Amino acid sequence: MDLYASLARPLLFRVDAERSHELAIASLAASAPVLDGFAGPPDGDGRLAQDLLGTRFPNPVGLAAGFDKRAKAVAAWPALGFGFAEVGTVTAVPQEGNPRPRLHRLPDDRALINSLGFNNAGADATAAQLDALERRGLLGRAPLGVNVGKSRVTPPAAAPGDYARTVEALWRHADYLTVNVSSPNTPGLRELQAAGPLGEILAAVDEVNRRRAQGVGAEPRPVLVKLAPDLEPAQLDAAVDLAVERGLAGAIVANTTVERRGLRSPDPLASRPGGLSGAPLRQRATSLVRRVASRAAGRLVVVGVGGIFTADDAWEKLAAGASLVQLYTGFVYGGPQTARTIAAGVLERMDREGVRHVSEVVGSLTPPR
Repeated sequence: MDLYASLARPLLFRVDAERSHELAIASLAASAPVLDGFAGPPDGDGRLAQDLLGTRFPNPVGLAAGFDKRAKAVAAWPALGFGFAEVGTVTAVPQEGNPRPRLHRLPDDRALINSLGFNNAGADATAAQLDALERRGLLGRAPLGVNVGKSRVTPPAAAPGDYARTVEALWRHADYLTVNVSSPNTPGLRELQAAGPLGEILAAVDEVNRRRAQGVGAEPRPVLVKLAPDLEPAQLDAAVDLAVERGLAGAIVANTTVERRGLRSPDPLASRPGGLSGAPLRQRATSLVRRVASRAAGRLVVVGVGGIFTADDAWEKLAAGASLVQLYTGFVYGGPQTARTIAAGVLERMDREGVRHVSEVVGSLTPPR
């Protein structure tokens, strides 16, 4: 971590943010066969492991969607200590996303702003990429989530079929599926979080999910919904209620924010369009995790995202009611040891506080009044 912060990160941060990201993904993808021989995700002799979403998570520290959009580096994430990873967002058709530059670092705030716009290779190409990794024996060391979104060319009225097509292509490789209706970078997408449109999308996903499961004699894949941090309380509650009503497995809280208040970075940088992630989102995301966990009352697995850089940050989300957490910006700033360091730090704090298993931390904060 010190070497990364003192040597590697300053060099990487001198390169355009998206170019640096592409170089990192390419390097991890190329080194996958070597990394596959490394130790897998730490589980703290089982104390960090949890059986959730129909599978076993070695530890609760995951890689958030958006980092490995094309599933190029899937084999590397377990070797870096991640207890699970989520690829995508994947859309039914390939798309280039928004014009560059579209990824910006805000070091004074330990934050990122992205307006990438679901740039990805499309559902069929991503499925082919995962097929190739499977043939090489490079999958299966940790759970894999697949995050699906709406293609930009698809009108909102046709969104259910668009999501269903992506699920159809990638169902076999997903340990769980995430329906993303909360990115601020696809026009009109967040409007699909309303109960009516979201219900139609979930119904279309459910039809494919059940049909594919019946075809192989398996259980349907757990489905989660990813929510925005900018929803009004009533909107958030309605989305959670719908998720429970539709029998979803969980909710990911939260996506990036369009809010810019309180940033230290100069205005020309802070006012860039797109979604803000990182430290400025930490408290807001934690508050939303508490609200969603309280509202769901144990009926949804909550995944906490937003501003997680340290073990204490992860602990905060777990104590607020998240069973799992995800990193993106914290990984960019912290480097390749981040997931292992956070997992080790959570285990050390468990020892200090006399906690036997990580599940005892989940929801341990006093419920809000």
